[in-house]
Amino acid sequence: MSQSYKKSGVDIDAGAKAVALMRDAVRATYTPSVLSDVGNFGGLFSLKSIATMSNPVLVASTDGVGTKTKVASMMNRWDTIGADLVNHCINDILVQGATPLFFLDYVASDKLDPQQIADIVTGMATACQASQTALLGGETAEMAGVYQSGEVDVVGTIVGAVDQDHVIDGSTIQEGDTIIALPSTGLHTNGFTLARAVLAEEDWQNQHSELGQSIGEALLATHRCYLQEFLKIREQVDIRGIAHITGGGITDNLPRILPDGLGATIDTSKWKIPAIFQMIENMGDVSSAEMYRVFNMGLGMLIIVSQTDADMVLDLLDDGFIVGEIVQGDGVQIV
Repeated sequence: MSQSYKKSGVDIDAGAKAVALMRDAVRATYTPSVLSDVGNFGGLFSLKSIATMSNPVLVASTDGVGTKTKVASMMNRWDTIGADLVNHCINDILVQGATPLFFLDYVASDKLDPQQIADIVTGMATACQASQTALLGGETAEMAGVYQSGEVDVVGTIVGAVDQDHVIDGSTIQEGDTIIALPSTGLHTNGFTLARAVLAEEDWQNQHSELGQSIGEALLATHRCYLQEFLKIREQVDIRGIAHITGGGITDNLPRILPDGLGATIDTSKWKIPAIFQMIENMGDVSSAEMYRVFNMGLGMLIIVSQTDADMVLDLLDDGFIVGEIVQGDGVQIV
């Protein structure tokens, strides 16, 4: 019996079609710094745009969207998880004061569906264009036998830059500093294994009275990007620390930026927990402690400033609000 690459599980033509479908969307993200094109072996990016920095530092981060891809599969909707990934990665470098330069993606599946892959990458391109981040290159892989049938994996790497004198590392955080929150749009890209387990038997398609939308729509809500909010305040106030609330929730992420001997108190009366989290907690009989360690609970990013700067930050932000303060000790107290 004759064999071929396609029969063994890899369709080169499908890969080429996917690239053709996404080409225009990717090119639309190109900034003047991009010196290459779709299909080149490597992406070329000029660093002239950061030449004005006295001591430029590149900041890089890699992440994925986890099992949110399974939600996309259940809803047969692939236009959001690409944007989720870009926004997540941008937020991860914002916490150190960096703004994005370019993004690289990796999308893999057991069998390439050109339109599905194009939808995912077009979502990335839309988020990149909104943040003036070049989608510089990536990889689309068909890996029969590695991924289960119908599975998709989505990973991205972002590179940004910050002047070394303006790196935000939390070292100047002091007791009494104010913690200001920016709300999330939902689960963002974390906690979906638990959420799917709890909600597995529920109707994900029809409108749910508690949510004002379907469970599937609530779970697929796009991970919010906080770039514009960061740009509004970075020149106006001394930002002492920023925490992106991702895997590990508030409990584990906030201490990552706190100096030794300092902890934080978070007051849950300061915001309304979004309904999707309340649903997961109640239906799954999940403890409050675990909820705050798995999910963002409605707080997507925490910004730490001095008490004297807090009012100015609130004036600059459309939807920021105070949720706590820095205290002596360690860890996070949720009260």
